[in-house]
Amino acid sequence: MASLANTTAGAVAGARKISNGKPIPFISSKSLSFPSFRPSISSLKPLIPTQFSSLSPLQCSPNPSPSTSPPSLKSRLRNGETLYGIFLLSFSPTLAEIVAFSGYDFVVIDMEHGPGGIHESLQMLRAVATTNTPAIIRLPESSAVWAKKALDLGPQGIMFPMIDSPKDARKAVSYCHFPPNGIRGSAHTVVRASNYGINEGYLSNYKEDLLIMCQVETVDGVKKVEEIAAVEGVDCIQMGPLDLSASLGYLWDPGHKKVREMLRTAEKEVLKSDRKDGGAFLAGFAMPHDPPEALGKRGYHMVSGAVDVGLFRNAAVEDVRKFKISLNADSDDSDDDKDSDEKYWSE
Repeated sequence: MASLANTTAGAVAGARKISNGKPIPFISSKSLSFPSFRPSISSLKPLIPTQFSSLSPLQCSPNPSPSTSPPSLKSRLRNGETLYGIFLLSFSPTLAEIVAFSGYDFVVIDMEHGPGGIHESLQMLRAVATTNTPAIIRLPESSAVWAKKALDLGPQGIMFPMIDSPKDARKAVSYCHFPPNGIRGSAHTVVRASNYGINEGYLSNYKEDLLIMCQVETVDGVKKVEEIAAVEGVDCIQMGPLDLSASLGYLWDPGHKKVREMLRTAEKEVLKSDRKDGGAFLAGFAMPHDPPEALGKRGYHMVSGAVDVGLFRNAAVEDVRKFKISLNADSDDSDDDKDSDEKYWSE
Protein backbone atom coordinates (compact mmCIF):
# COMPACT_ATOMS: atom_id res chain seq x y z
CA MET A 1 0.00 0.00 0.00
CA ALA A 2 2.94 2.36 0.77
CA SER A 3 4.43 1.84 -2.68
CA LEU A 4 1.03 2.53 -4.26
CA ALA A 5 0.74 5.80 -2.32
CA ASN A 6 4.25 6.85 -3.39
CA THR A 7 3.46 6.05 -7.02
CA THR A 8 0.30 8.13 -6.89
CA ALA A 9 2.13 11.07 -5.27
CA GLY A 10 4.79 10.89 -7.95
CA ALA A 11 2.21 10.97 -10.70
CA VAL A 12 0.59 14.05 -9.18
CA ALA A 13 3.92 15.81 -8.84
CA GLY A 14 4.77 14.97 -12.45
CA ALA A 15 1.55 16.56 -13.57
CA ARG A 16 2.60 19.80 -11.89
CA LYS A 17 6.02 20.07 -13.60
CA ILE A 18 6.67 23.01 -15.81
CA SER A 19 6.29 23.05 -19.57
CA ASN A 20 8.32 25.55 -21.64
CA GLY A 21 9.60 27.03 -18.42
CA LYS A 22 6.14 27.73 -17.00
CA PRO A 23 4.43 25.66 -14.39
CA ILE A 24 1.10 24.01 -15.28
CA PRO A 25 -1.49 24.97 -12.70
CA PHE A 26 -2.75 22.02 -10.74
CA ILE A 27 -6.45 21.90 -10.08
CA SER A 28 -7.43 20.18 -6.91
CA SER A 29 -10.72 18.34 -6.76
CA LYS A 30 -11.42 20.36 -3.63
CA SER A 31 -11.52 23.53 -5.72
CA LEU A 32 -14.30 22.19 -7.96
CA SER A 33 -17.92 22.63 -7.05
CA PHE A 34 -20.44 19.91 -7.99
CA PRO A 35 -24.10 19.74 -7.01
CA SER A 36 -24.43 17.12 -4.34
CA PHE A 37 -26.67 14.11 -5.05
CA ARG A 38 -27.21 11.75 -2.16
CA PRO A 39 -30.49 9.91 -2.67
CA SER A 40 -32.11 8.72 0.47
CA ILE A 41 -33.25 5.16 0.94
CA SER A 42 -36.81 6.37 1.29
CA SER A 43 -36.72 7.90 -2.21
CA LEU A 44 -35.65 4.55 -3.68
CA LYS A 45 -38.32 2.48 -1.93
CA PRO A 46 -40.88 2.74 -4.76
CA LEU A 47 -38.27 1.20 -7.09
CA ILE A 48 -37.54 -1.73 -4.82
CA PRO A 49 -40.12 -4.55 -4.96
CA THR A 50 -40.72 -5.74 -1.43
CA GLN A 51 -42.82 -8.78 -2.30
CA PHE A 52 -41.80 -10.56 -5.51
CA SER A 53 -44.59 -13.11 -5.05
CA SER A 54 -47.16 -10.42 -5.81
CA LEU A 55 -45.78 -9.88 -9.34
CA SER A 56 -47.81 -12.57 -11.11
CA PRO A 57 -47.58 -12.69 -14.93
CA LEU A 58 -51.30 -12.02 -15.30
CA GLN A 59 -51.17 -8.82 -13.24
CA CYS A 60 -48.25 -7.11 -14.94
CA SER A 61 -48.64 -8.31 -18.53
CA PRO A 62 -49.82 -6.21 -21.47
CA ASN A 63 -53.27 -6.86 -22.84
CA PRO A 64 -53.27 -7.16 -26.64
CA SER A 65 -56.16 -5.41 -28.31
CA PRO A 66 -58.64 -7.92 -29.77
CA SER A 67 -59.25 -5.57 -32.68
CA THR A 68 -55.73 -6.22 -33.99
CA SER A 69 -56.31 -9.97 -34.29
CA PRO A 70 -57.56 -11.36 -37.63
CA PRO A 71 -61.04 -12.93 -37.61
CA SER A 72 -61.14 -16.55 -36.48
CA LEU A 73 -62.09 -19.46 -38.71
CA LYS A 74 -65.39 -19.83 -36.87
CA SER A 75 -66.33 -16.20 -37.38
CA ARG A 76 -65.46 -16.36 -41.08
CA LEU A 77 -67.54 -19.48 -41.54
CA ARG A 78 -70.46 -17.84 -39.76
CA ASN A 79 -70.11 -14.90 -42.14
CA GLY A 80 -70.70 -17.24 -45.07
CA GLU A 81 -67.14 -17.46 -46.44
CA THR A 82 -65.86 -20.53 -48.27
CA LEU A 83 -62.35 -21.25 -46.99
CA TYR A 84 -59.53 -22.94 -48.88
CA GLY A 85 -56.76 -24.85 -47.11
CA ILE A 86 -53.99 -27.42 -47.34
CA PHE A 87 -52.83 -30.44 -45.32
CA LEU A 88 -49.25 -30.38 -44.02
CA LEU A 89 -47.93 -33.93 -43.88
CA SER A 90 -44.18 -33.37 -44.16
CA PHE A 91 -43.75 -31.56 -40.82
CA SER A 92 -41.25 -29.28 -42.54
CA PRO A 93 -41.35 -25.78 -40.98
CA THR A 94 -39.88 -24.38 -44.19
CA LEU A 95 -42.67 -25.78 -46.37
CA ALA A 96 -45.21 -24.69 -43.76
CA GLU A 97 -43.85 -21.15 -43.87
CA ILE A 98 -43.99 -21.08 -47.68
CA VAL A 99 -47.57 -22.32 -47.55
CA ALA A 100 -48.48 -19.63 -45.02
CA PHE A 101 -47.07 -16.88 -47.24
CA SER A 102 -48.98 -18.29 -50.22
CA GLY A 103 -52.35 -17.14 -48.89
CA TYR A 104 -54.21 -20.28 -47.81
CA ASP A 105 -57.11 -19.59 -45.45
CA PHE A 106 -56.01 -22.40 -43.13
CA VAL A 107 -53.56 -25.29 -42.77
CA VAL A 108 -54.11 -28.72 -41.26
CA ILE A 109 -51.13 -30.13 -39.36
CA ASP A 110 -51.67 -33.85 -39.86
CA MET A 111 -50.52 -35.97 -36.94
CA GLU A 112 -52.75 -38.86 -38.06
CA HIS A 113 -50.72 -39.76 -41.15
CA GLY A 114 -47.68 -37.50 -40.85
CA PRO A 115 -44.49 -38.53 -39.01
CA GLY A 116 -44.60 -35.70 -36.49
CA GLY A 117 -45.88 -35.50 -32.94
CA ILE A 118 -46.54 -32.74 -30.43
CA HIS A 119 -43.05 -31.22 -30.51
CA GLU A 120 -42.97 -31.12 -34.31
CA SER A 121 -46.49 -29.67 -34.40
CA LEU A 122 -45.28 -26.83 -32.20
CA GLN A 123 -42.57 -25.95 -34.74
CA MET A 124 -45.17 -25.98 -37.50
CA LEU A 125 -47.45 -23.65 -35.54
CA ARG A 126 -44.58 -21.23 -35.04
CA ALA A 127 -43.74 -21.36 -38.76
CA VAL A 128 -47.24 -20.29 -39.85
CA ALA A 129 -47.74 -17.81 -37.02
CA THR A 130 -45.66 -15.17 -38.82
CA THR A 131 -48.55 -14.63 -41.26
CA ASN A 132 -51.41 -15.24 -38.80
CA THR A 133 -52.48 -18.25 -40.87
CA PRO A 134 -54.93 -20.31 -38.77
CA ALA A 135 -53.82 -23.86 -38.04
CA ILE A 136 -55.87 -26.97 -37.32
CA ILE A 137 -54.26 -30.04 -35.75
CA ARG A 138 -55.53 -33.45 -36.87
CA LEU A 139 -55.06 -35.94 -34.05
CA PRO A 140 -53.66 -39.45 -34.56
CA GLU A 141 -56.67 -40.79 -32.63
CA SER A 142 -59.69 -39.46 -30.79
CA SER A 143 -58.56 -39.48 -27.18
CA ALA A 144 -58.49 -37.12 -24.21
CA VAL A 145 -54.69 -37.33 -23.91
CA TRP A 146 -53.95 -36.39 -27.52
CA ALA A 147 -56.59 -33.66 -27.49
CA LYS A 148 -55.18 -32.12 -24.30
CA LYS A 149 -51.62 -32.01 -25.57
CA ALA A 150 -52.65 -30.61 -28.96
CA LEU A 151 -54.99 -27.96 -27.54
CA ASP A 152 -52.31 -26.73 -25.14
CA LEU A 153 -50.25 -25.75 -28.21
CA GLY A 154 -52.93 -23.22 -29.19
CA PRO A 155 -54.26 -24.20 -32.64
CA GLN A 156 -57.43 -22.54 -33.91
CA GLY A 157 -58.98 -25.90 -34.69
CA ILE A 158 -58.77 -29.57 -33.78
CA MET A 159 -59.84 -32.50 -35.96
CA PHE A 160 -60.91 -35.87 -34.56
CA PRO A 161 -60.60 -38.87 -36.92
CA MET A 162 -63.00 -41.80 -37.26
CA ILE A 163 -66.12 -40.41 -35.58
CA ASP A 164 -68.82 -43.03 -36.19
CA SER A 165 -71.60 -42.04 -33.79
CA PRO A 166 -73.08 -39.18 -31.77
CA LYS A 167 -71.52 -40.78 -28.70
CA ASP A 168 -68.07 -40.52 -30.28
CA ALA A 169 -68.77 -36.88 -31.13
CA ARG A 170 -69.88 -36.00 -27.60
CA LYS A 171 -66.70 -37.56 -26.22
CA ALA A 172 -64.59 -35.53 -28.65
CA VAL A 173 -66.29 -32.30 -27.58
CA SER A 174 -65.76 -33.15 -23.90
CA TYR A 175 -62.02 -33.54 -24.54
CA CYS A 176 -61.91 -29.89 -25.67
CA HIS A 177 -63.66 -28.22 -22.72
CA PHE A 178 -62.57 -27.66 -19.14
CA PRO A 179 -64.74 -28.92 -16.27
CA PRO A 180 -67.63 -28.75 -15.62
CA ASN A 181 -68.39 -28.71 -19.37
CA GLY A 182 -65.76 -31.32 -20.24
CA ILE A 183 -62.79 -33.31 -19.03
CA ARG A 184 -59.86 -31.38 -20.48
CA GLY A 185 -56.93 -31.17 -18.10
CA SER A 186 -55.96 -27.66 -17.08
CA ALA A 187 -52.57 -25.99 -17.25
CA HIS A 188 -53.85 -22.75 -18.74
CA THR A 189 -51.50 -20.62 -16.63
CA VAL A 190 -48.37 -21.83 -18.44
CA VAL A 191 -49.22 -23.36 -21.86
CA ARG A 192 -48.81 -21.77 -25.29
CA ALA A 193 -52.57 -21.67 -25.90
CA SER A 194 -52.90 -18.89 -23.30
CA ASN A 195 -49.66 -17.19 -24.38
CA TYR A 196 -48.01 -18.96 -21.45
CA GLY A 197 -50.42 -17.35 -19.01
CA ILE A 198 -50.16 -13.83 -20.41
CA ASN A 199 -53.58 -13.88 -22.10
CA GLU A 200 -55.93 -13.06 -19.25
CA GLY A 201 -59.04 -13.71 -21.31
CA TYR A 202 -58.15 -17.23 -22.46
CA LEU A 203 -60.58 -19.09 -20.21
CA SER A 204 -63.38 -16.78 -21.25
CA ASN A 205 -62.71 -16.92 -24.99
CA TYR A 206 -61.25 -20.33 -25.84
CA LYS A 207 -64.62 -21.97 -26.57
CA GLU A 208 -65.67 -19.16 -28.88
CA ASP A 209 -62.49 -19.30 -30.98
CA LEU A 210 -61.88 -23.08 -31.10
CA LEU A 211 -63.15 -24.94 -34.19
CA ILE A 212 -64.03 -28.56 -33.32
CA MET A 213 -64.07 -30.84 -36.36
CA CYS A 214 -65.27 -34.45 -36.52
CA GLN A 215 -64.25 -36.68 -39.40
CA VAL A 216 -66.94 -38.93 -40.87
CA GLU A 217 -65.21 -41.52 -43.03
CA THR A 218 -66.96 -44.88 -42.64
CA VAL A 219 -70.27 -46.41 -43.64
CA ASP A 220 -71.42 -46.36 -40.00
CA GLY A 221 -70.48 -42.72 -39.70
CA VAL A 222 -72.41 -41.73 -42.81
CA LYS A 223 -75.50 -43.53 -41.55
CA LYS A 224 -75.45 -41.34 -38.43
CA VAL A 225 -73.95 -38.18 -39.89
CA GLU A 226 -77.08 -36.10 -39.29
CA GLU A 227 -77.04 -36.98 -35.59
CA ILE A 228 -73.29 -36.35 -35.37
CA ALA A 229 -73.69 -32.91 -36.96
CA ALA A 230 -76.38 -32.05 -34.39
CA VAL A 231 -74.17 -32.76 -31.35
CA GLU A 232 -73.69 -29.58 -29.36
CA GLY A 233 -70.15 -28.29 -29.73
CA VAL A 234 -69.43 -29.96 -33.08
CA ASP A 235 -68.64 -27.08 -35.43
CA CYS A 236 -67.68 -28.90 -38.60
CA ILE A 237 -68.01 -32.32 -40.28
CA GLN A 238 -64.93 -33.28 -42.29
CA MET A 239 -65.62 -35.93 -44.91
CA GLY A 240 -62.94 -38.55 -45.55
CA PRO A 241 -63.32 -39.95 -49.10
CA LEU A 242 -60.36 -42.34 -49.00
CA ASP A 243 -61.34 -44.11 -45.77
CA LEU A 244 -64.96 -44.10 -46.90
CA SER A 245 -64.00 -45.92 -50.11
CA ALA A 246 -62.02 -48.43 -48.05
CA SER A 247 -65.00 -48.91 -45.73
CA LEU A 248 -67.17 -49.73 -48.76
CA GLY A 249 -64.60 -52.19 -50.13
CA TYR A 250 -63.21 -49.95 -52.87
CA LEU A 251 -59.82 -49.02 -51.43
CA TRP A 252 -58.25 -48.73 -54.88
CA ASP A 253 -61.21 -46.93 -56.42
CA PRO A 254 -62.33 -43.87 -54.40
CA GLY A 255 -64.12 -42.59 -57.49
CA HIS A 256 -66.39 -45.64 -57.65
CA LYS A 257 -70.05 -44.88 -58.21
CA LYS A 258 -71.13 -46.33 -54.84
CA VAL A 259 -68.51 -44.28 -52.99
CA ARG A 260 -69.62 -41.08 -54.71
CA GLU A 261 -73.27 -41.83 -53.98
CA MET A 262 -72.63 -42.37 -50.27
CA LEU A 263 -70.51 -39.22 -50.11
CA ARG A 264 -73.31 -37.20 -51.71
CA THR A 265 -75.78 -38.62 -49.19
CA ALA A 266 -73.58 -37.53 -46.29
CA GLU A 267 -73.06 -34.06 -47.79
CA LYS A 268 -76.80 -33.45 -48.11
CA GLU A 269 -77.44 -34.54 -44.51
CA VAL A 270 -74.87 -32.08 -43.18
CA LEU A 271 -75.90 -29.22 -45.45
CA LYS A 272 -79.56 -29.45 -44.54
CA SER A 273 -78.82 -29.16 -40.82
CA ASP A 274 -79.65 -25.79 -39.33
CA ARG A 275 -76.41 -24.41 -37.88
CA LYS A 276 -78.34 -21.95 -35.75
CA ASP A 277 -79.82 -24.93 -33.90
CA GLY A 278 -76.54 -26.78 -33.43
CA GLY A 279 -75.82 -27.98 -36.95
CA ALA A 280 -72.32 -28.15 -38.42
CA PHE A 281 -70.41 -26.74 -41.36
CA LEU A 282 -69.26 -29.08 -44.13
CA ALA A 283 -65.56 -29.64 -44.87
CA GLY A 284 -63.92 -31.93 -47.39
CA PHE A 285 -60.81 -32.96 -49.23
CA ALA A 286 -60.46 -32.77 -53.00
CA MET A 287 -59.53 -35.83 -55.06
CA PRO A 288 -58.28 -36.21 -58.66
CA HIS A 289 -61.79 -37.16 -59.75
CA ASP A 290 -63.38 -34.53 -57.48
CA PRO A 291 -61.43 -31.21 -57.73
CA PRO A 292 -61.71 -28.37 -55.20
CA GLU A 293 -63.93 -26.30 -57.49
CA ALA A 294 -66.50 -29.12 -57.57
CA LEU A 295 -66.60 -29.25 -53.76
CA GLY A 296 -67.11 -25.50 -53.60
CA LYS A 297 -70.03 -25.71 -56.03
CA ARG A 298 -71.66 -28.47 -53.95
CA GLY A 299 -71.76 -26.21 -50.90
CA TYR A 300 -68.66 -27.19 -48.92
CA HIS A 301 -67.67 -24.47 -46.47
CA MET A 302 -64.06 -25.61 -46.05
CA VAL A 303 -62.13 -27.17 -48.93
CA SER A 304 -58.66 -28.70 -48.68
CA GLY A 305 -57.18 -28.95 -52.14
CA ALA A 306 -53.73 -30.44 -51.65
CA VAL A 307 -51.08 -31.97 -49.38
CA ASP A 308 -47.63 -30.41 -49.12
CA VAL A 309 -45.96 -33.76 -49.81
CA GLY A 310 -48.13 -34.29 -52.88
CA LEU A 311 -47.40 -30.84 -54.25
CA PHE A 312 -43.66 -31.30 -53.85
CA ARG A 313 -43.81 -34.83 -55.30
CA ASN A 314 -45.71 -33.63 -58.37
CA ALA A 315 -43.29 -30.75 -58.90
CA ALA A 316 -40.27 -33.05 -58.52
CA VAL A 317 -41.63 -35.71 -60.89
CA GLU A 318 -42.54 -33.07 -63.47
CA ASP A 319 -39.10 -31.45 -63.18
CA VAL A 320 -37.37 -34.77 -63.90
CA ARG A 321 -39.79 -35.59 -66.71
CA LYS A 322 -39.15 -32.29 -68.47
CA PHE A 323 -35.40 -32.77 -68.25
CA LYS A 324 -35.58 -36.31 -69.66
CA ILE A 325 -37.73 -35.09 -72.52
CA SER A 326 -35.25 -32.29 -73.22
CA LEU A 327 -32.43 -34.85 -73.48
CA ASN A 328 -34.39 -36.87 -76.01
CA ALA A 329 -35.26 -33.71 -77.90
CA ASP A 330 -31.58 -32.68 -78.00
CA SER A 331 -30.67 -36.13 -79.26
CA ASP A 332 -33.22 -35.89 -82.05
CA ASP A 333 -31.99 -32.40 -82.94
CA SER A 334 -28.37 -33.57 -83.19
CA ASP A 335 -29.44 -36.42 -85.50
CA ASP A 336 -31.22 -33.91 -87.69
CA ASP A 337 -28.11 -31.73 -87.76
CA LYS A 338 -25.97 -34.70 -88.68
CA ASP A 339 -28.30 -35.65 -91.50
CA SER A 340 -28.37 -32.10 -92.78
CA ASP A 341 -24.57 -31.89 -92.62
CA GLU A 342 -24.19 -35.14 -94.47
CA LYS A 343 -26.71 -33.98 -97.01
CA TYR A 344 -24.91 -30.68 -97.44
CA TRP A 345 -21.50 -32.28 -97.95
CA SER A 346 -22.81 -34.97 -100.19
CA GLU A 347 -23.98 -32.30 -102.57
